[in-house]
Amino acid sequence: RKVAVILSGCGVYDGAEVHESVLTLLGIEQQGATYQCFAPDMNQHHVINHLTGEDTGEQRNVLVEAARIARGDIEPLAALKVADFDALIVPGGFGAAKNLSDFAFE
Repeated sequence: RKVAVILSGCGVYDGAEVHESVLTLLGIEQQGATYQCFAPDMNQHHVINHLTGEDTGEQRNVLVEAARIARGDIEPLAALKVADFDALIVPGGFGAAKNLSDFAFE
């Protein structure tokens, strides 16, 4: 079994929640499956200082930030071929609502 994991950056307030993402990857491996991480190659909508909760005004790329969680083993979301995978997981974090959809804004 092969699982596509779509990450939305790195950090609970502006990306994928780190604990949830890492535990998801661990769980996939523990079940004998393999995974490939993907993320959109675009700028995040916000970069949040996780110490204060405030917007830093910086620009960061979702794919580059998600590579922190994937330890560099990640592909651009545009490269995802659905037919190559048996399942899809999207770990939580507010980045899913901000960077993967318009849910946070609409």
